[in-house]
Amino acid sequence: MHIKQNPVIKVAELRDKETIHNLMQFYFYDFSEFIDIYVDDNGVFGQYAYLDNYWQESRRFPYLIEWEGKVAGFVLVSEVQEEINQHWSISEFFIMKKFRLGGLGKLAAYQVFEKHKGDWQVSQIEANKPAQTFWRKVIGEYTSEQYKERNEERRVIQSFCNKIIQK
Repeated sequence: MHIKQNPVIKVAELRDKETIHNLMQFYFYDFSEFIDIYVDDNGVFGQYAYLDNYWQESRRFPYLIEWEGKVAGFVLVSEVQEEINQHWSISEFFIMKKFRLGGLGKLAAYQVFEKHKGDWQVSQIEANKPAQTFWRKVIGEYTSEQYKERNEERRVIQSFCNKIIQK
């Protein structure tokens, strides 16, 4: 699949919470390759602990990714406040396998970055090498390789700034 237009990144409304909850099962399934997570006796992964917060807290932003009228994934963005520093963070990012490898993920990430200007930190767990490859490529292209990377607490973190400087 080759993407010729921008994906639709839409703010997830309260009625979309169940859709993201359901997509989380696929997200957890993908993640089970890299972390110690299992289904319960009914064959279901547990709840995402912070999902409700995305409709209750002003510093959390849920998005659905749609392609040609079909739900293709989701992005959960958080504004993180640390003492005097603030940055944006992609808390969770998921593209259904059917929509991967054609550029949808990159365009979705670009669109999210454009919605939230400022300092960014995007992290991946150390074991998830495919995610690291994806984010290095996406952030590298988005920033013309103007990003920093560090390892911290078994995570790989890319940081960059896309703030508009007004003269």
